[in-house]
Amino acid sequence: MFEDDDDRRYVVVRNHEDQHSIWPEDHPVPPGWQPVGATGTKAECLAHITEVWVDLRPRSLRERMGR
Repeated sequence: MFEDDDDRRYVVVRNHEDQHSIWPEDHPVPPGWQPVGATGTKAECLAHITEVWVDLRPRSLRERMGR
């Protein structure tokens, strides 16, 4: 399957470090990840992540650097 032919639906997920990813909507979300409420095509989910995940540093690093 070519990446452009991907017609599956995805859900945007986030882990405890505020890192984002996408996961197929019809699969159970893996342990340590939580859905954030955004679903759609791969392109739509990746666009959402681009909008909301502006600081790519893990939460623990951001917190250490803020001290």
